Order: sequence, then structure tokens, then C-alpha cells
Amino acid sequence: MKDNDSPVRAIRLSQIQHFLHSNPSGLTSKELSDLCGVCMRTIQRDIQSLETDLRIPLTQNGDRYGITAGYILPPVSFSLYEAMVIFLACRLALRQTDENNPHIEKALTKISSVLPSPLAIKLKECASSVGDKREDLEFIRNFEKIAIAWTTQRQVRMKYQSLESDGIKEWLLEPYFVDMTGVGFSVYVIGHAVREGKEGIITFKLERMKDLELLNNRFEIPPEISVGKLLESSWGIFTGDAISIVLKFSPHVTRRVKESVWHISQSIEDIPNGGCLLSLQVNSALEITPWIRSWGPDVEVIEPQELRDEFRGWATRQYELYR
Repeated sequence: MKDNDSPVRAIRLSQIQHFLHSNPSGLTSKELSDLCGVCMRTIQRDIQSLETDLRIPLTQNGDRYGITAGYILPPVSFSLYEAMVIFLACRLALRQTDENNPHIEKALTKISSVLPSPLAIKLKECASSVGDKREDLEFIRNFEKIAIAWTTQRQVRMKYQSLESDGIKEWLLEPYFVDMTGVGFSVYVIGHAVREGKEGIITFKLERMKDLELLNNRFEIPPEISVGKLLESSWGIFTGDAISIVLKFSPHVTRRVKESVWHISQSIEDIPNGGCLLSLQVNSALEITPWIRSWGPDVEVIEPQELRDEFRGWATRQYELYR
């Protein structure tokens, strides 16, 4: 059996990752060959395989190889209650992604190994279901590049076509934050972005990024920029100026509406018929619209007028469709 096809090589590849992680100043091919007990030519093949086949983010400074800081995380232990939180968070992540993302499957499998048996069994079952989702190799490559760019604060260059545009634009992006949302089962990247004629803090959908290139240019997040403040009025991940939304709920669903805190800005007022008024300040009417529509005829948009007009138009078209 050739070494390239043997379990021995798989073990050596894991050892190389460990050696590089344990030596922040890096190691030469000669040092790695001595540690692993193989020739330098074999080490060179292994390094190429780590980068191309396993997509490990290696660095090179002169003749010394290293591994990107933060790629390998230290071990951690959880209490029973923390384990329960981790399980629920993993379930939420699974429901909010529709791609066959191998990194999610591997992460959940590893996490399951430190959870109590009942939770571990359930989480392993959930992890195996990732393989049944649709495969999008470009999304996975972009996911990996954004992960590196975000954690190492490096710029990326990309082509992007927004939902409202027929044209494809080239952007230079500094990723400040990455988040998921159940609306559309999507991953979004928020950061400072520049293209011809436009610049600012912008939100991009990862699934729409094309030809993403990870650059060596570093950036610093300005101290006055707080992602928490940017998203403070957001229903999900969109930034911008807050708008006032007032919704009137029927008595049939008022009890359910009152059970949850839907948004940090919300206020609820009882009305004489047993229903309630829910008032919110959110950054995007577009983002909250699917949630409003999910209540069907049990909700009426009171403000703003533009959104009320949109719902009136949808209701008319829906009536025509079903009458």
C-alpha cells in the first residue's frame, strides 16, 4: 500500500497540523521531516495536500510554515446546562441553513463528543442530516474564505449581484460581522465595502458572492463602529435608519403575541376588542415583512402607510388567486 493512500499518511497530516499549531514561530520542511520521520519531499507533498485537499489555512514566512492563528481552538468543557444551550443553538443553526456544509457536520460531531449521552446521540443524528442537503461548492469555498478574512481581518475582493439589480458589481469588502437568519435560510456578511460610486457599511448575502478573492491587505475596525449598535434596531441583519411599524393583532392571537419579546423596541397596547397593538422600531420593513405575513388575517398593518399599501395589494392579489 502506498503511503499516500494509507492511514499512516492521515495520521501524519494530523501531526503536522499539531506541530504547526504548537510552534507559533513556524517550522521548516527540514524540522517537520525530522519530527515526522520522513523525507523533505514527502513533507512538501503533505503541505500541498493540507492546503489544496483539506483547505487548511497555512502561512509561509521565508522557509518557515505556520498555521493561521485561531484556526485550531483550545479544548473546552461545558456544564449540563451549558450543554443544553449548545444543543439548542446547534439545532437552530441546522434549521437555518439549506446547504450541505461539511464544516457544520464536523463541528456538530465534535461538539456531540463532549455532551451528555442523550444530547450527544440526538446531535449526531442531526449532524448526519447535513449530508442530505443540497451541495454548493462555491458557497463552501466562499464560507471558508470569509471565515479566514473575518477572523484575521483581511480584505476580500468579490463580484456581487444584488436581488434588485440586473448587473454584477465588483466590491472590496472588509468583513466586520457574519450572521445567519432563518429568513431565506441565509448567511450574511456585514462590513465596510467600496465599489465605483458607492461606499459604506453594507450587508451582503454570502450565497450571492462570486469569484471571492482573499487578499493580504489587513484592516482595522474603527473604534467608533459597534456591530451591536449597528444591529440594535435590526429585525435580523439589515442596518440603516429605524422606521416605526404599528401592527394590530386580532383577539385570536393576542395571547400568543404577548408571550414573546419579538424585538428590543417593542411595546404592546391592549385595545377594546380584546386584540392588541404592537409597536416596533426596526431598520428594514423588507426583513420583517415575512414575519408579518405569517400571521395571515390575524394582523393588520397600521403604520407606515407604504407598508400598509403593500399589504393591501398582496391581499387583493391573493383574493383574486383563491376566489
